[in-house]
Amino acid sequence: MPTFHDDLKFLNNHTEIHVLTDGRDRQVVVSPKLQGRVFTSTLGGPTGLSHGWINRELLESGESKPRFNSYGGEDRFWMGPEAGQYALFFAPGRPFELEHSYVPAPFDKESFEVAEKSAKAIRFRKHMKLPNYAGFTFQAELERSINLLGDGEIFAGLGLDAAGLEAVGFESVNRIFNRGQEPWRKETGLVSIWILGMFQPSDKSTVVIPFIPGPEKDLGPVVNDAYFGKVPQGRLKVGKDVLFFSGDGQCRSKIGVEPRRAKPVLGSWDAENKILTIARYTLPEKPGVYVNSMWEIQDDPYSGDVANSYNDGPPAPGQKPEGPFFELETSSPAAALKPGESLTHLHQTFHFAGDIHALDKAAKKLLGAPLAEIEGAISFK
Repeated sequence: MPTFHDDLKFLNNHTEIHVLTDGRDRQVVVSPKLQGRVFTSTLGGPTGLSHGWINRELLESGESKPRFNSYGGEDRFWMGPEAGQYALFFAPGRPFELEHSYVPAPFDKESFEVAEKSAKAIRFRKHMKLPNYAGFTFQAELERSINLLGDGEIFAGLGLDAAGLEAVGFESVNRIFNRGQEPWRKETGLVSIWILGMFQPSDKSTVVIPFIPGPEKDLGPVVNDAYFGKVPQGRLKVGKDVLFFSGDGQCRSKIGVEPRRAKPVLGSWDAENKILTIARYTLPEKPGVYVNSMWEIQDDPYSGDVANSYNDGPPAPGQKPEGPFFELETSSPAAALKPGESLTHLHQTFHFAGDIHALDKAAKKLLGAPLAEIEGAISFK
């Protein structure tokens, strides 16, 4: 993993950035030009590890790709659904295949307007026109705030003992408005807020997603593991109430957890660099309706997942991977908004380092599994 100083120097040379800092070692890098994304963070100052994955090759090239600009970043804003009969990423009638997928320009190519900024926070605004596969166009406005979190919000907020731990935490508060003249209805398609975090993989990175156990007839399947074909054997393990998924960046695969199973937290453990990462998000007490992003015409376009993880890898034998990286993703419920109404989704990201016993306690409390169980769950190859 690169140092924060290395990544900060690189980003300063290739894009506009704003650094959030508490005046000590915790720092977070945000890019207004590149869709208000959080590129990376550190808990150890300039010589500390840089946690976000950054696509140096693409940034150095200065080019803008037509289909998808995978710049990287620990927290980037997208909207769903990706595919299906109400897709935002496919033009009407196009097959749901990779070469026909285009990320909408408002959150792939266009910059976000800075509305306000300070040492520890920055707020963006963006107006968007988003046509979907069914021919409906959403007139939307986004308000997005990135806030650096303090000790109280990190440790007390998560119910953790700070002894033996170092941490950095930040949040994105994402609010979308219906600025059109028509209500957003199921019959013409709904949208959701979709936050994706791209992280540096290692040979021993494991994604951990706790879930609500119970009969499948009542709560549905434990995991959707068929986004890009079944996850290969050894790369996904379903425990009693925890999922384990490979985050090594070597095999293109994706999993998801539906709202009846989901808990408002997921994370990863990098056993090589001894970094515990936690993503926490707003999850309604009663399961909501979520858009479906499966790459097909769906039987139920509102049976989507609320939490996902993607592991990068070659899209086909002999082809180059996008990263490599792995992702932790969360989504809001579908936004059935009348003109002027809004919906907000909060996504928080935390990184912890320090004493291994303190990290073990944190993993058990937040993710429901000790480090030894996490490390032994996946067969890395």
